[in-house]
Amino acid sequence: MKAHMEKTLQNIRVLELGQVLAGPFAGAILADLGADVVKLERTDGGDDARHMGSAFRHGDSINFHVFNRGKKSVAIDLKSDQGMQAFDRLAAGTDILIHNLRPGVTRSMQIDGPTLCARYPRLIYCEISAFGHTGPLSMQPGYEPLIQAFSGLSSINGGPDDPPMRTGASVCDQGTGMWAVIGALALLQRRQQTGKGGIVSTSLLETALVWTAQKTDAYVNERRLPERHRSGHPGFVPYEAFDTADAPLLICCGNDRLFARFAHELGRDDWIADERFASNRLRLRHQTALLEQIVPLLRTQTRAQWMARFAGAGVPCAPVHTVPQAIAHPQVQALDMLQAVPGEDFRLTALPMSIDGLRPAHRSVAPRLGQHNAELGAPVPQGGPDV
Repeated sequence: MKAHMEKTLQNIRVLELGQVLAGPFAGAILADLGADVVKLERTDGGDDARHMGSAFRHGDSINFHVFNRGKKSVAIDLKSDQGMQAFDRLAAGTDILIHNLRPGVTRSMQIDGPTLCARYPRLIYCEISAFGHTGPLSMQPGYEPLIQAFSGLSSINGGPDDPPMRTGASVCDQGTGMWAVIGALALLQRRQQTGKGGIVSTSLLETALVWTAQKTDAYVNERRLPERHRSGHPGFVPYEAFDTADAPLLICCGNDRLFARFAHELGRDDWIADERFASNRLRLRHQTALLEQIVPLLRTQTRAQWMARFAGAGVPCAPVHTVPQAIAHPQVQALDMLQAVPGEDFRLTALPMSIDGLRPAHRSVAPRLGQHNAELGAPVPQGGPDV
């Protein structure tokens, strides 16, 4: 499937004042969907993500390439009159502005949402913060691990005896970038009807609170504190990873019918009539006793053997993969998620969606700092673009 999908957001101009992750991820999504994304950067080094780790290509880190493919770079000094004149020219033709600058910075430069939307009524202004646009901490900066800790997200990761731990992926940063895009697309639709843009406000904290909503809402409404399971589920048993003779296997018995099939494959049809295990609620009550019997049985065969048996019986299960194992799997290969960057010798993960059967393709490599100043009518930084 090498054909390119139509540029869904063709003729949409995006201005991104993004640093590191949440803002740039929002810009990358819009770029992949066909928008013309102009990334505004500081003249003294640009986005900090350019130097976030060792140089990968063109002097920039792999992290920068991941979140800035398909964009143009304009490097200007927003503290100078010349820089602000260039900003105003760009903003006048912009449909969507995205920023995750430190709280208060845009207001001090008079490029905050109310100011710019008054000047450009069709503008859709997306502001991303750490703690939200209102409240006592609204002016506080923050990073992914700080927000995971503050929100309670870290407290629900891991097993019952583990210390609080952050998730391996930047779920708050990237999730917040997604909310910004969703809000922007909603306002694009509204603008078609009203002719006016508006302001989207989202934050890492709000995203984290949405990700923990199942646990939070159970506590708020039922006063139930979340139980911690390394790979399990608080509402189903068995529903977690088990060691086999050679490798871990995750098994999900989401109802009594699946449990009956699982028990049969283990040679324990007697569990189905056992008053401790006959229903999911009973199994939850007697979880320890059941798991003590399951664990040694699953260690008698290899993961591949159990997977073949469970697949034949319709019992949901999956190998616990490493990253190299996951991307080598035929299913992941078939999805063609890792796509070549035009004109380069490396691949990056594409958007997790297809439109009319086609996945949005990478349009170009991440830009060098200030590469597009001349093209977009901005003053060229002293020394020229970093190309």
